[in-house]
Amino acid sequence: MPTVFEWKGWRFVFYSLDSAEPPHIHIRKDRKETKVWLESMAIARNKRCTDKELNELLDVVRLHQQEFLERWNEHFGN
Repeated sequence: MPTVFEWKGWRFVFYSLDSAEPPHIHIRKDRKETKVWLESMAIARNKRCTDKELNELLDVVRLHQQEFLERWNEHFGN
């Protein structure tokens, strides 16, 4: 589970077994986690994140979207 980015205690990670799915990033902090599709910027799943947190996290993903896609392709060899 490589950490791609960290922000305010949130870890932005890939799960190594996720290569069969479209590019996405998991964002974790404490017992909270969300999953964001990197191409559509849609929330795929949310566990315990508030709406405010989701909006902030989506802003961060938007800012780093290209970097995250590049890292996805490097990690999974696409």
